[in-house]
Amino acid sequence: MLGLSWTSFRARALPVLTTTAHATAPFLTIFLAVHLSAPALANVGGASLASQTLLLGREYYQTALGEPLLLFAPLAVHALSGILKRILSLIPSSQPAPKQRPASSPLTLSAITLGLLLPTHVLTHRVFPALPTPPILSVGPAELDFAFVQTALRTWPWRSGLMYAALAVAGVVHAVEGATLLKTLYWKKSTRDTAKVEAELQATSTPKRSSGLHPRTKRIALALTLGALPVLTGLYALAIEPTFIFKDLAARYRAAFLESPVYRIL
Repeated sequence: MLGLSWTSFRARALPVLTTTAHATAPFLTIFLAVHLSAPALANVGGASLASQTLLLGREYYQTALGEPLLLFAPLAVHALSGILKRILSLIPSSQPAPKQRPASSPLTLSAITLGLLLPTHVLTHRVFPALPTPPILSVGPAELDFAFVQTALRTWPWRSGLMYAALAVAGVVHAVEGATLLKTLYWKKSTRDTAKVEAELQATSTPKRSSGLHPRTKRIALALTLGALPVLTGLYALAIEPTFIFKDLAARYRAAFLESPVYRIL
C-alpha cells in the first residue's frame, strides 16, 4: 500500500473518519430539527400548520443545490464514515484498534435503525412521488404536504405508524447521544485528550448500580419526552384528522407508496 503498512494506514484513517463523521453531524441535526418540528406542530394546528411548517423548512434545504449539499452529501458521508470506521476496527492488525462502541449502545442502535428505515423513507417520500409515469404523474412539492402522510397513516396505519415512530425515536436518540459525544470530545478537549475521553465514554455506557437512574437513561428519557413524544402525538392527530383532498390525488399518493415493497406486501 505505497510503503504504508496496514497498521499505519488504519491509525491514520480512523481519526480522519471520526472527524468527518463529527463534522457532518451539525447539518443533519438542523435538518432533523426542522423535519420533526412540522409533525409536532400538528398537535396545535393540524395538517394545515404542519404543512406550512414543512414548506418553510423546504426553503432551507430543498433547493437544487441545498438538498444535495446540505442533506444528502452530509448524510452519505456521515453514514459511510461510521461504517468504514467500524470495518477498519474489526480487521485484525498487529496493534489493537481503539475499542468500538457496542452495537447495543443507544448511539449505535439508533444509527442501525436509521440505516434500515431511511432508504424506504427517502424513496417513498422523495423519489417515488416524483416519478412521471402514471398513475403517479409527478406529485409536485406543492401537492406533497402532510396529506401525503395522512394517506399513509389511513391506508397502512400500523405499518406507517411504526415506521414514522421508529424514525422519530431513533433520530432523537441519535442526535442527543451524538451531541453529548461531541460536547464531551471537543468542549473538554483542552484538559483531556481524545483517547481518554473516549475511554470515559465507554466506561459510562454501562449503567452502574445506584439508588438513582443512570445519567444516560435520564438524558434519553428527557429527549424522548421533549423531542419524540410531541412528534408521536402529532402523528396521531394527523391520523384522526379528516382529510380534504381529491380522490385522484389520494390515488396518486397511494401509487407512490406502492412503488415500495414495504407497502406492496400484504
